[in-house]
Amino acid sequence: MNDLVIRSASGILTGLKGPQERRVGDIRIRAGRIVSIEHIPEQAGDTVLDAKGGVITPGLISTHHHLFQSMLKGIPTAINAPLEKWLRLVPNTYWRYLDEDTLQTAAQVGMVELLLSGCTTVVDHHYLFAHSYQYDPAAVLFETAEKLGMRLVLARGGTTRTRKCDTDEIVPAPTETLDEMLKQVSDLVSRYHDPAPDSSRRIAIAPNTPTWGVTPDELRALAEGARSMGIGLHTHLSETENYVKYCNEVYGMRPVQFVGEHGWLGPDVWFAHLVHLDASEIALLAQTQTGMAHCPQSNGRLGSGIAPAPALEQAGGRVSLAVDGAASNEACDMGAEMHTAWLLHRFVHGADAIRCEDVVRWSSHEGARILGLPDIGAVAEGMVADLVVHDINHPRHAGLADPLIAPVASGAACVRHVLKAGKPVVYDGVVKGADLPELMQHSRHVVKRLAQAVST
Repeated sequence: MNDLVIRSASGILTGLKGPQERRVGDIRIRAGRIVSIEHIPEQAGDTVLDAKGGVITPGLISTHHHLFQSMLKGIPTAINAPLEKWLRLVPNTYWRYLDEDTLQTAAQVGMVELLLSGCTTVVDHHYLFAHSYQYDPAAVLFETAEKLGMRLVLARGGTTRTRKCDTDEIVPAPTETLDEMLKQVSDLVSRYHDPAPDSSRRIAIAPNTPTWGVTPDELRALAEGARSMGIGLHTHLSETENYVKYCNEVYGMRPVQFVGEHGWLGPDVWFAHLVHLDASEIALLAQTQTGMAHCPQSNGRLGSGIAPAPALEQAGGRVSLAVDGAASNEACDMGAEMHTAWLLHRFVHGADAIRCEDVVRWSSHEGARILGLPDIGAVAEGMVADLVVHDINHPRHAGLADPLIAPVASGAACVRHVLKAGKPVVYDGVVKGADLPELMQHSRHVVKRLAQAVST
């Protein structure tokens, strides 16, 4: 097998911290891993990938997503709704109509969108496993990821209790017993879970919301079950002030303390959002090395607030970045997400609150650490070659005195090449596993069909 050599990039943001966060040089890749970063002389048999006018980063990692929502962007009745009303008007209204074709189309659109913004690994928190479905959602998601060349962590969601939103006029989302949930997760682990440090397929246990989607005893049992299976734990937490209010009123404590009482803290746990934290919760998350999946655009879109991501990191905690579902973030672009994170915290805390290099690290190496994937997420010798060449030959990047900050500072992504384990999955801006015109045409058909189903 010939080596692949990436040549002539303007520079590399490695995803690491400290003196190694920036590097220059060519990158030699052999058998899917980086073997050297230096000036590499031409050698017969090498395959060369031209990165001239580009900036290289690790493949980006979105640690929380809902791929099924890619066919539910911009629902008119919910575009200006806060979370509780939005939940009723979007997922709780549309889940009944999520047939196999809809999920497959949504997964393809979502993964293509992520790939075109440099994302090579996604955590899909999928929580719709209704008995009425005549298909296997997990199989659809993993098959789509394999076809497109993405790493997928399926955070298998679900709930044992029906959640009341802001009205009783909804068809309840599907529920299941604790035993059913654990049995289904165990089956997925046996079918798909690969514990390797560069795994392309992982399973995590992920009840929708720990404070009201399951009972406290069930929450503890889910933690014990996950650890007995050797898998991670993931869920939403403290997304809005109502999360905190409910937990205080019902359990007499704040959400992070509550989940800690039931086994849901530790390096194998990461929570989406964590918008509303106090100082004691930040300290507890840092102490236990529990991860944050920071979703700034979705939290802004729903008016939920701004998560204290810099404060958690400064306390020694772990922060990653995520796009969340496309129904609450109509542009699931990791470049746009990085740009938003960079601006948002500077807006609140000042111009020195966060650097472009910090955001890239959250979006790559820190995400890999949180997911327990130590062989990906950084551009360094010995690491798996999940890499992105960001094209900066574009007017949005013209005039930058420091071209390496382009993927964060200039906004939405301009991606030229994306590699997974040294193999191009995006080449010259084209996703190799997708027919984009056909996918776009079919997605319009799916959106029309969903609108007709809901209106009848």
